[in-house]
Amino acid sequence: FGKEDEVPPDQGERALYDTARKNLDSSNFDLAIKNLQLLEARYPFGPYAEQAQLELIYAHYRNYDHEEAVAAADRFITLHPGHPHVDYAYYLKGLINFAEKEGLVAYFAGSDMSDRDPKTAHEAYLSFKEVVTRFPDSRYAADSAARMRHLVNSLAQHDVYVARYYLRRGAYLAAANRAQGAVSN
Repeated sequence: FGKEDEVPPDQGERALYDTARKNLDSSNFDLAIKNLQLLEARYPFGPYAEQAQLELIYAHYRNYDHEEAVAAADRFITLHPGHPHVDYAYYLKGLINFAEKEGLVAYFAGSDMSDRDPKTAHEAYLSFKEVVTRFPDSRYAADSAARMRHLVNSLAQHDVYVARYYLRRGAYLAAANRAQGAVSN
């Protein structure tokens, strides 16, 4: 990092938050993350602390630090279950897992995701479901519902893929159970 990327040690809370926002707006996510973490460490009970935690989820997500982003979302949800923007934390957590399910290479290559582990798709579904059920009036509810429909179809395609695998192997009962699961779930 060059001199312009360094975090001045004597910034106040508002100045540190403004610097972090400027870095987020200019897509300098590494430095935004550093500023937000520093703000949270220096002013854990200040007026910008909770907002910094939300911004940190987004910064990690945009920086492709998906594990860090999910951890930050879980932390925010646990620490602030009644926060007015907790719906955004659930929504971001869903987006993070949704992006993990889709995968950047698979998106551009047009690869079929039904043969992959559905764990992140299921986790994304649960996060979006939380938004839709707990926050039906949220600005993120409609998009969450649409993504849930997509995920249901993806999970069903995965079950069909597994059922076909069992069928090729001669495990007819397992294939029937998996196909029945795709239809019922």
